Amino acid sequence: MSKKWYNLFVSVDQPPGAPTEADAPRMPGNAPSAAQAIADIAASVAPIPEPKFTAPVSSATSFEDIYNAAEIHPPAHGFTIMKVAEMLHSEHIRSLPREVKRSSVLVALEASGAPIQDVIQDAVKRDKALDTFERVQERAVTELEARKTKENQQIQAEIDRIVAEHRTRIQANSDEVAKEKERFYAWRLKKQEEEQKISDTVSYFVTENPITTAGSAAAPAPSSTSEK
Repeated sequence: MSKKWYNLFVSVDQPPGAPTEADAPRMPGNAPSAAQAIADIAASVAPIPEPKFTAPVSSATSFEDIYNAAEIHPPAHGFTIMKVAEMLHSEHIRSLPREVKRSSVLVALEASGAPIQDVIQDAVKRDKALDTFERVQERAVTELEARKTKENQQIQAEIDRIVAEHRTRIQANSDEVAKEKERFYAWRLKKQEEEQKISDTVSYFVTENPITTAGSAAAPAPSSTSEK
């Protein structure tokens, strides 16, 4: 374009006493209202198929990468919906009334040979690309959750198996200790009986009996050696 887009705006100032659009009579041949014009433009936009991503998206946080992967490219005249969004927020018109901003952009588009239908089609393509990529990401998250849930279940089953094995080993150890204690207490009881027999026999021949018979048959000895 040889001119900046904002140089293509027409003046919206009306000379004193000039009739306004509201003052103009509504005749059958008059131009349609702004609302009707927009409705006609929207109706003239051809249906747009779902976009196909022909390349991987290098960065999901970059919308430009998403558009490029979906092969959404600016039209030859260069006016995309993003460009129009910049125009509407430009310092040149952002403080103007909504209808004035709309008319100003339409004038600039017409002067540049950029049909508004192209801009709307570009908007629809980008919206469909974002929706499609959202579904792709949502499906990926769902599949990841399913895989990790299954993996967690397997891990929990392995934990339960290991815990059960160790509990079995703990119980076996406890049973072994209990069995050995039972054997030891039984031996100690017989030992006391044996010592008592020895002590009784020795008592016939000594004044002070050197044989000890102390000990408990119901509890373990205080040390690993028997008291003598």
